[in-house]
Amino acid sequence: MAPVGTGRCDRLAQGCHQRSGFTQDTSHYCEASAALRPGQGFFRPESRPSRDLGVLLARQLGLAAPLRVLDLMTGCGIRALRYGQESPAALVWANDADPDRQPLLQANLAPLADRPGLELRCTALTAQQLLAGCLQRQERFELVDLDAFGCPTALLPLALEAVAFGGVLYVASTDGRSPTGHDRSAAVRTLGAAARAHPASWELALRLQLGVIARTAWAMGRGLQPLFNFSEGRTFRTAARILRRPLAGEERQLGLLAHCHSCGEQQVQSLLRLRQWQVCCEPGAALAVSGPLWIGPLQDPATLAAILAATAPEDPSLCRAAARLLSSLAADAGLPARCWPMAELGRRLGGGPPPLQALLSDLQGQGWEACASGVMPGQFRTDAPWALVLERAGALNR
Repeated sequence: MAPVGTGRCDRLAQGCHQRSGFTQDTSHYCEASAALRPGQGFFRPESRPSRDLGVLLARQLGLAAPLRVLDLMTGCGIRALRYGQESPAALVWANDADPDRQPLLQANLAPLADRPGLELRCTALTAQQLLAGCLQRQERFELVDLDAFGCPTALLPLALEAVAFGGVLYVASTDGRSPTGHDRSAAVRTLGAAARAHPASWELALRLQLGVIARTAWAMGRGLQPLFNFSEGRTFRTAARILRRPLAGEERQLGLLAHCHSCGEQQVQSLLRLRQWQVCCEPGAALAVSGPLWIGPLQDPATLAAILAATAPEDPSLCRAAARLLSSLAADAGLPARCWPMAELGRRLGGGPPPLQALLSDLQGQGWEACASGVMPGQFRTDAPWALVLERAGALNR
Protein backbone atom coordinates (compact mmCIF):
# COMPACT_ATOMS: atom_id res chain seq x y z
CA MET A 1 0.00 0.00 0.00
CA ALA A 2 1.23 3.47 -0.77
CA PRO A 3 1.65 5.84 2.16
CA VAL A 4 -0.97 8.54 2.52
CA GLY A 5 -0.07 12.01 3.73
CA THR A 6 0.11 15.67 2.98
CA GLY A 7 2.71 18.38 2.97
CA ARG A 8 6.10 17.73 4.54
CA CYS A 9 5.22 14.21 5.77
CA ASP A 10 4.14 13.23 2.26
CA ARG A 11 7.44 14.40 0.80
CA LEU A 12 9.39 12.61 3.51
CA ALA A 13 7.44 9.41 2.94
CA GLN A 14 8.48 9.31 -0.70
CA GLY A 15 11.99 8.28 0.37
CA CYS A 16 10.98 5.93 3.16
CA HIS A 17 10.50 2.97 0.81
CA GLN A 18 14.22 3.02 0.06
CA ARG A 19 15.70 3.48 3.50
CA SER A 20 15.09 3.78 7.21
CA GLY A 21 16.61 6.30 9.57
CA PHE A 22 16.45 9.89 10.66
CA THR A 23 16.20 12.65 8.08
CA GLN A 24 18.74 15.43 7.81
CA ASP A 25 17.10 17.59 10.49
CA THR A 26 16.96 14.54 12.87
CA SER A 27 13.42 15.41 14.02
CA HIS A 28 11.77 13.11 11.47
CA TYR A 29 12.28 9.38 11.06
CA CYS A 30 11.57 7.29 7.95
CA GLU A 31 10.88 3.54 7.91
CA ALA A 32 9.20 1.65 5.07
CA SER A 33 6.02 3.67 4.38
CA ALA A 34 6.19 5.65 7.61
CA ALA A 35 7.41 9.22 8.05
CA LEU A 36 6.95 10.59 11.55
CA ARG A 37 8.45 12.38 14.52
CA PRO A 38 9.55 9.99 17.32
CA GLY A 39 9.44 12.77 19.89
CA GLN A 40 11.10 12.52 23.28
CA GLY A 41 9.73 9.14 24.36
CA PHE A 42 11.39 5.74 24.17
CA PHE A 43 12.05 4.72 20.56
CA ARG A 44 14.52 2.23 19.06
CA PRO A 45 15.22 2.33 15.32
CA GLU A 46 17.03 -1.01 15.84
CA SER A 47 13.67 -2.68 16.50
CA ARG A 48 12.64 -2.33 12.87
CA PRO A 49 12.86 -6.11 12.12
CA SER A 50 10.18 -6.77 14.73
CA ARG A 51 7.94 -4.12 13.18
CA ASP A 52 8.55 -5.57 9.71
CA LEU A 53 7.52 -9.05 10.85
CA GLY A 54 4.43 -7.60 12.52
CA VAL A 55 3.35 -5.92 9.28
CA LEU A 56 3.95 -9.07 7.20
CA LEU A 57 2.01 -11.12 9.74
CA ALA A 58 -0.85 -8.61 9.61
CA ARG A 59 -1.01 -9.02 5.84
CA GLN A 60 -1.40 -12.78 6.21
CA LEU A 61 -4.13 -12.38 8.81
CA GLY A 62 -5.92 -9.94 6.52
CA LEU A 63 -6.25 -12.62 3.84
CA ALA A 64 -8.63 -14.70 5.96
CA ALA A 65 -10.86 -12.10 7.61
CA PRO A 66 -11.33 -8.36 8.07
CA LEU A 67 -8.27 -7.23 10.00
CA ARG A 68 -8.64 -5.30 13.25
CA VAL A 69 -5.40 -4.29 14.96
CA LEU A 70 -4.96 -3.17 18.56
CA ASP A 71 -1.62 -1.51 19.36
CA LEU A 72 -1.77 -1.37 23.15
CA MET A 73 1.43 0.54 23.91
CA THR A 74 2.02 2.47 20.74
CA GLY A 75 4.58 5.06 21.87
CA CYS A 76 5.12 7.43 18.94
CA GLY A 77 2.72 5.38 16.80
CA ILE A 78 5.13 3.91 14.28
CA ARG A 79 3.72 0.38 14.52
CA ALA A 80 0.13 1.60 14.21
CA LEU A 81 1.07 3.83 11.27
CA ARG A 82 2.73 0.97 9.43
CA TYR A 83 -0.15 -1.42 10.15
CA GLY A 84 -2.53 1.14 8.68
CA GLN A 85 -0.43 1.87 5.59
CA GLU A 86 1.14 -1.50 4.79
CA SER A 87 -1.60 -4.03 5.64
CA PRO A 88 -5.30 -4.35 4.72
CA ALA A 89 -6.38 -3.28 8.21
CA ALA A 90 -10.02 -2.19 8.58
CA LEU A 91 -9.38 -0.87 12.10
CA VAL A 92 -6.23 0.38 13.80
CA TRP A 93 -6.48 1.32 17.45
CA ALA A 94 -3.39 3.12 18.73
CA ASN A 95 -3.22 3.53 22.50
CA ASP A 96 -0.63 5.02 24.81
CA ALA A 97 -1.19 5.58 28.52
CA ASP A 98 0.63 8.94 28.52
CA PRO A 99 -1.91 11.66 27.65
CA ASP A 100 0.90 14.13 26.96
CA ARG A 101 1.85 12.07 23.91
CA GLN A 102 -1.56 12.43 22.27
CA PRO A 103 -0.75 15.52 20.16
CA LEU A 104 2.37 13.80 18.77
CA LEU A 105 0.49 10.54 18.23
CA GLN A 106 -2.40 12.19 16.42
CA ALA A 107 -0.02 14.16 14.21
CA ASN A 108 1.96 11.04 13.31
CA LEU A 109 -1.18 9.05 12.53
CA ALA A 110 -2.89 11.84 10.58
CA PRO A 111 -2.15 10.11 7.22
CA LEU A 112 -4.42 7.23 8.27
CA ALA A 113 -7.42 9.50 8.74
CA ASP A 114 -7.82 9.80 4.98
CA ARG A 115 -7.28 6.13 4.11
CA PRO A 116 -10.49 4.73 2.61
CA GLY A 117 -12.02 1.82 4.52
CA LEU A 118 -9.91 2.32 7.65
CA GLU A 119 -11.24 3.25 11.08
CA LEU A 120 -8.60 4.93 13.26
CA ARG A 121 -8.83 5.25 17.03
CA CYS A 122 -6.34 7.09 19.26
CA THR A 123 -6.68 6.83 23.03
CA ALA A 124 -4.72 7.58 26.18
CA LEU A 125 -5.75 4.77 28.51
CA THR A 126 -3.79 2.33 30.60
CA ALA A 127 -3.62 -1.07 28.98
CA GLN A 128 -5.71 -2.49 31.82
CA GLN A 129 -8.46 0.12 31.31
CA LEU A 130 -8.60 -0.39 27.57
CA LEU A 131 -8.62 -4.18 27.76
CA ALA A 132 -11.24 -4.21 30.52
CA GLY A 133 -13.50 -2.08 28.31
CA CYS A 134 -13.00 -4.44 25.40
CA LEU A 135 -13.93 -7.38 27.63
CA GLN A 136 -17.13 -5.67 28.75
CA ARG A 137 -18.12 -4.94 25.15
CA GLN A 138 -16.89 -8.36 23.92
CA GLU A 139 -14.74 -6.53 21.36
CA ARG A 140 -11.93 -8.62 19.87
CA PHE A 141 -9.13 -8.16 17.35
CA GLU A 142 -7.30 -10.29 14.82
CA LEU A 143 -3.97 -8.86 15.96
CA VAL A 144 -3.16 -7.57 19.43
CA ASP A 145 0.30 -6.00 19.60
CA LEU A 146 1.52 -5.83 23.19
CA ASP A 147 4.98 -4.23 23.05
CA ALA A 148 5.49 -4.07 26.79
CA PHE A 149 8.18 -2.38 28.83
CA GLY A 150 9.26 -4.99 31.36
CA CYS A 151 7.37 -8.26 31.80
CA PRO A 152 3.81 -8.39 30.37
CA THR A 153 2.56 -11.35 32.46
CA ALA A 154 0.04 -9.28 34.45
CA LEU A 155 -1.68 -8.17 31.24
CA LEU A 156 -1.91 -11.59 29.59
CA PRO A 157 -5.39 -12.66 30.82
CA LEU A 158 -7.06 -9.49 29.57
CA ALA A 159 -4.94 -9.37 26.42
CA LEU A 160 -5.93 -12.92 25.51
CA GLU A 161 -9.60 -12.02 26.02
CA ALA A 162 -9.12 -9.32 23.38
CA VAL A 163 -7.79 -11.73 20.71
CA ALA A 164 -10.36 -13.15 18.30
CA PHE A 165 -10.36 -16.92 17.86
CA GLY A 166 -7.72 -17.62 15.25
CA GLY A 167 -6.18 -14.21 15.86
CA VAL A 168 -2.66 -13.52 17.06
CA LEU A 169 -1.12 -12.08 20.20
CA TYR A 170 2.20 -10.43 19.35
CA VAL A 171 3.88 -9.82 22.68
CA ALA A 172 7.26 -8.45 23.71
CA SER A 173 9.12 -8.36 27.00
CA THR A 174 12.16 -6.26 27.88
CA ASP A 175 12.74 -8.16 31.11
CA GLY A 176 15.98 -9.93 30.27
CA ARG A 177 17.28 -10.73 33.75
CA SER A 178 14.44 -12.89 35.07
CA PRO A 179 13.98 -15.39 32.22
CA THR A 180 17.71 -15.81 31.53
CA GLY A 181 18.47 -16.98 35.08
CA HIS A 182 20.04 -13.78 36.42
CA ASP A 183 17.23 -12.99 38.86
CA ARG A 184 15.68 -16.23 40.10
CA SER A 185 13.33 -14.64 42.62
CA ALA A 186 11.88 -12.31 40.00
CA ALA A 187 11.40 -15.25 37.63
CA VAL A 188 9.30 -17.04 40.25
CA ARG A 189 7.23 -13.88 40.83
CA THR A 190 6.65 -12.84 37.20
CA LEU A 191 6.79 -16.16 35.36
CA GLY A 192 5.80 -18.67 38.03
CA ALA A 193 8.86 -20.68 37.00
CA ALA A 194 12.45 -21.49 37.82
CA ALA A 195 14.98 -19.90 35.47
CA ARG A 196 18.56 -21.10 35.69
CA ALA A 197 21.65 -20.07 33.75
CA HIS A 198 21.64 -21.84 30.40
CA PRO A 199 23.96 -21.73 27.35
CA ALA A 200 20.99 -20.92 25.06
CA SER A 201 19.76 -18.06 27.25
CA TRP A 202 17.65 -16.25 24.63
CA GLU A 203 15.81 -19.44 23.77
CA LEU A 204 15.30 -20.21 27.45
CA ALA A 205 13.67 -16.79 27.91
CA LEU A 206 11.39 -17.29 24.92
CA ARG A 207 10.33 -20.76 26.09
CA LEU A 208 9.54 -19.42 29.56
CA GLN A 209 7.50 -16.60 28.01
CA LEU A 210 5.60 -19.05 25.83
CA GLY A 211 5.00 -21.25 28.85
CA VAL A 212 3.27 -18.39 30.68
CA ILE A 213 1.12 -17.58 27.64
CA ALA A 214 0.18 -21.25 27.25
CA ARG A 215 -0.80 -21.68 30.90
CA THR A 216 -2.88 -18.51 30.79
CA ALA A 217 -4.63 -19.57 27.58
CA TRP A 218 -5.32 -23.07 28.88
CA ALA A 219 -6.81 -21.69 32.10
CA MET A 220 -9.28 -19.81 29.87
CA GLY A 221 -10.08 -22.97 27.91
CA ARG A 222 -8.14 -21.81 24.85
CA GLY A 223 -5.25 -23.22 22.90
CA LEU A 224 -2.29 -21.64 21.18
CA GLN A 225 0.04 -22.19 18.25
CA PRO A 226 3.42 -20.43 18.26
CA LEU A 227 4.02 -18.71 14.92
CA PHE A 228 7.45 -17.20 15.57
CA ASN A 229 9.76 -16.36 18.46
CA PHE A 230 12.95 -14.33 18.34
CA SER A 231 15.22 -11.99 20.26
CA GLU A 232 18.29 -9.85 19.80
CA GLY A 233 19.20 -10.35 23.47
CA ARG A 234 17.39 -7.29 24.77
CA THR A 235 13.73 -7.83 23.88
CA PHE A 236 11.99 -11.20 23.67
CA ARG A 237 9.17 -11.39 21.12
CA THR A 238 6.48 -14.03 20.66
CA ALA A 239 3.69 -14.26 18.10
CA ALA A 240 1.12 -16.93 18.96
CA ARG A 241 -2.18 -17.81 17.32
CA ILE A 242 -4.97 -18.13 19.89
CA LEU A 243 -7.32 -21.06 19.27
CA ARG A 244 -10.87 -21.65 20.45
CA ARG A 245 -9.72 -24.73 22.37
CA PRO A 246 -6.41 -26.59 22.93
CA LEU A 247 -5.27 -28.98 20.24
CA ALA A 248 -5.07 -32.68 21.14
CA GLY A 249 -1.96 -33.30 23.22
CA GLU A 250 -1.07 -29.62 23.45
CA GLU A 251 -0.40 -29.96 27.19
CA ARG A 252 2.55 -32.24 26.42
CA GLN A 253 4.42 -29.14 25.21
CA LEU A 254 4.84 -27.83 28.77
CA GLY A 255 7.80 -29.25 30.62
CA LEU A 256 11.19 -28.80 32.24
CA LEU A 257 14.65 -28.30 30.77
CA ALA A 258 17.73 -29.45 32.68
CA HIS A 259 21.35 -28.56 31.96
CA CYS A 260 24.37 -30.18 33.56
CA HIS A 261 27.12 -27.61 34.00
CA SER A 262 29.57 -30.40 34.71
CA CYS A 263 29.38 -32.39 31.46
CA GLY A 264 27.19 -30.13 29.32
CA GLU A 265 24.34 -32.60 28.72
CA GLN A 266 20.75 -31.36 28.50
CA GLN A 267 17.54 -33.24 29.26
CA VAL A 268 13.91 -32.35 28.49
CA GLN A 269 10.81 -33.75 30.17
CA SER A 270 7.12 -33.07 29.68
CA LEU A 271 5.20 -32.36 32.89
CA LEU A 272 2.73 -35.07 31.85
CA ARG A 273 5.49 -37.70 31.93
CA LEU A 274 7.74 -36.34 34.64
CA ARG A 275 10.13 -38.88 36.10
CA GLN A 276 13.51 -39.02 37.74
CA TRP A 277 16.30 -37.29 35.82
CA GLN A 278 18.87 -39.57 34.26
CA VAL A 279 22.41 -39.57 35.62
CA CYS A 280 24.46 -38.00 32.85
CA CYS A 281 27.95 -38.02 34.42
CA GLU A 282 29.17 -38.43 38.01
CA PRO A 283 26.37 -39.13 40.51
CA GLY A 284 27.09 -35.95 42.46
CA ALA A 285 26.68 -33.61 39.50
CA ALA A 286 23.87 -31.09 40.00
CA LEU A 287 21.36 -30.32 37.26
CA ALA A 288 20.18 -26.75 36.67
CA VAL A 289 16.46 -27.23 36.02
CA SER A 290 14.31 -24.50 34.42
CA GLY A 291 10.56 -24.45 33.98
CA PRO A 292 7.77 -25.02 33.55
CA LEU A 293 8.36 -23.79 30.02
CA TRP A 294 7.34 -24.51 26.44
CA ILE A 295 9.25 -27.49 25.05
CA GLY A 296 7.40 -27.63 21.73
CA PRO A 297 8.12 -25.85 18.44
CA LEU A 298 9.00 -22.14 18.48
CA GLN A 299 8.16 -21.39 14.86
CA ASP A 300 5.39 -22.46 12.49
CA PRO A 301 7.09 -23.30 9.16
CA ALA A 302 3.82 -23.06 7.21
CA THR A 303 3.11 -19.51 8.38
CA LEU A 304 6.68 -18.38 7.76
CA ALA A 305 6.71 -20.01 4.32
CA ALA A 306 3.46 -18.23 3.44
CA ILE A 307 4.91 -14.89 4.55
CA LEU A 308 8.07 -15.48 2.52
CA ALA A 309 6.09 -16.54 -0.56
CA ALA A 310 3.91 -13.44 -0.39
CA THR A 311 6.79 -11.00 0.10
CA ALA A 312 8.82 -9.81 -2.87
CA PRO A 313 12.57 -9.37 -2.32
CA GLU A 314 12.27 -5.63 -3.00
CA ASP A 315 9.24 -5.18 -0.71
CA PRO A 316 9.84 -1.94 1.24
CA SER A 317 8.15 -3.46 4.29
CA LEU A 318 11.03 -5.91 4.71
CA CYS A 319 14.50 -4.57 5.48
CA ARG A 320 17.59 -6.72 5.00
CA ALA A 321 17.95 -7.53 8.69
CA ALA A 322 14.30 -8.63 8.86
CA ALA A 323 14.72 -10.75 5.71
CA ARG A 324 17.71 -12.54 7.24
CA LEU A 325 15.80 -13.08 10.48
CA LEU A 326 12.75 -14.43 8.65
CA SER A 327 14.87 -16.89 6.66
CA SER A 328 16.67 -18.10 9.81
CA LEU A 329 13.42 -18.68 11.67
CA ALA A 330 11.86 -20.48 8.71
CA ALA A 331 14.80 -22.92 8.66
CA ASP A 332 14.48 -23.84 12.35
CA ALA A 333 11.16 -24.90 13.83
CA GLY A 334 12.74 -24.94 17.29
CA LEU A 335 12.83 -28.70 17.86
CA PRO A 336 14.28 -30.43 19.73
CA ALA A 337 14.50 -28.05 22.69
CA ARG A 338 18.15 -28.97 23.41
CA CYS A 339 20.43 -26.23 22.11
CA TRP A 340 24.17 -25.52 22.54
CA PRO A 341 26.62 -22.84 21.38
CA MET A 342 29.41 -23.98 19.10
CA ALA A 343 31.75 -22.07 21.42
CA GLU A 344 30.90 -24.42 24.29
CA LEU A 345 31.56 -27.39 22.03
CA GLY A 346 34.98 -25.97 21.14
CA ARG A 347 35.80 -25.29 24.78
CA ARG A 348 34.98 -28.84 25.84
CA LEU A 349 37.01 -30.25 22.97
CA GLY A 350 40.00 -28.19 24.04
CA GLY A 351 40.24 -26.41 20.70
CA GLY A 352 38.10 -24.80 18.05
CA PRO A 353 34.83 -26.47 17.09
CA PRO A 354 34.38 -28.17 13.71
CA PRO A 355 32.45 -26.35 10.96
CA LEU A 356 28.81 -26.16 11.97
CA GLN A 357 27.39 -27.55 8.75
CA ALA A 358 29.83 -30.46 8.78
CA LEU A 359 28.72 -31.41 12.30
CA LEU A 360 25.03 -31.14 11.41
CA SER A 361 25.45 -33.27 8.29
CA ASP A 362 27.39 -35.88 10.26
CA LEU A 363 24.68 -36.16 12.94
CA GLN A 364 21.88 -36.22 10.37
CA GLY A 365 23.68 -38.96 8.49
CA GLN A 366 23.50 -41.10 11.63
CA GLY A 367 19.76 -40.60 11.93
CA TRP A 368 19.68 -37.82 14.53
CA GLU A 369 17.79 -34.54 14.29
CA ALA A 370 20.21 -31.62 13.99
CA CYS A 371 19.96 -28.06 12.69
CA ALA A 372 21.35 -24.58 13.24
CA SER A 373 19.45 -22.43 15.72
CA GLY A 374 17.37 -19.66 14.20
CA VAL A 375 17.10 -17.94 17.58
CA MET A 376 20.76 -17.43 18.50
CA PRO A 377 23.61 -17.26 15.97
CA GLY A 378 26.40 -19.80 16.33
CA GLN A 379 24.21 -22.37 18.07
CA PHE A 380 22.78 -25.74 17.08
CA ARG A 381 20.11 -28.11 18.34
CA THR A 382 20.01 -31.89 18.26
CA ASP A 383 18.44 -34.90 19.94
CA ALA A 384 21.74 -36.82 19.81
CA PRO A 385 23.34 -37.65 23.19
CA TRP A 386 25.87 -35.00 24.18
CA ALA A 387 28.63 -37.58 24.51
CA LEU A 388 28.04 -38.59 20.89
CA VAL A 389 28.06 -34.95 19.79
CA LEU A 390 31.45 -34.49 21.45
CA GLU A 391 32.74 -37.70 19.88
CA ARG A 392 31.64 -36.77 16.35
CA ALA A 393 32.86 -33.20 16.69
CA GLY A 394 36.25 -34.47 17.85
CA ALA A 395 36.45 -36.85 14.89
CA LEU A 396 35.69 -34.02 12.47
CA ASN A 397 38.50 -31.97 13.99
CA ARG A 398 41.08 -34.67 13.39
